[in-house]
Amino acid sequence: MAASDSGAQQNEGKVRDPLATARTLVEALPYIQKFAGKRIVIKYGGHAMVDARLKESFAQDIVLMRYVGISPIVVHGGGPQIGETLAKMGKESHFIQGLRVTDHETLDIVEMVLGGKVNKEIVALLNRHGGRAVGLSGKDGQLILASKMNLTRAAADGGAPEIIDLGMVGSVRKVNPGIITVLDANGYIPVVAPIGVDAAGASYNINADTVASKIASALQAEKLLLLTDVPGILDAQQRIISSLRRAEIDQLIADGTISGGMLPKVEACLSALDAGVAKTHIVDGRVEHAVLLEIFTDHGVGTEITQS
Repeated sequence: MAASDSGAQQNEGKVRDPLATARTLVEALPYIQKFAGKRIVIKYGGHAMVDARLKESFAQDIVLMRYVGISPIVVHGGGPQIGETLAKMGKESHFIQGLRVTDHETLDIVEMVLGGKVNKEIVALLNRHGGRAVGLSGKDGQLILASKMNLTRAAADGGAPEIIDLGMVGSVRKVNPGIITVLDANGYIPVVAPIGVDAAGASYNINADTVASKIASALQAEKLLLLTDVPGILDAQQRIISSLRRAEIDQLIADGTISGGMLPKVEACLSALDAGVAKTHIVDGRVEHAVLLEIFTDHGVGTEITQS
């Protein structure tokens, strides 16, 4: 058999329809035109951070966005990586209302894992795919000013609410986006670890969805995308709700359609909308190229939440 015939047979299964490729590019064109020069904040977490195939597709998506003139800002989580490191050090993880109880020793580990290992792995991944990524934590340039989170829980006997001490878990008091603006203006992709700092210099562990929402708000971003390990918001029949208006959210919370771990994500979206972010999205990060599919196609891969 001739070498050319052998090569043709090997590549036969890889042939793509050129017209289908052209149609995909044409479908993306109006979105590229619409979002060129705009900022989009992406919270990166869940399965998309640990599956090798999804990590590669995520990096490709972010770098492509930058190359077509869109400014992506990545905020990442790292809960599983923190839990794994704590376990190796013989320290148990404790959660209250979905938030990790963070004493000073745990905070040191959180900073090491998020600001060191996880952040730099994401930066290296983006750079390997042709991006120019720079890692930050909220401590850099006073990006995230924080304060200790005050959490309360209703008393069982109907008395005064119980105050819960989560340790060094913080709330975002203010975002100073200047360092992100400078990096963006010079073609860099900011990658932010969700660690904040207070006026005295103390560090705080902050929920990554919250940080992404506050950064999107401070930047007046065009979009906020939260990558999750679920298809999006599901209705009572477990079907994806592709689009929701803010006015519809309260009823879905009241009837239990939105509950559990989806609540803080929805709250992050609503907070961003109230601050002027145009659209927010809860996206299935288990889908390959989920970011591009959500931004550049007519259908998307999750739930879009808008103000009206």
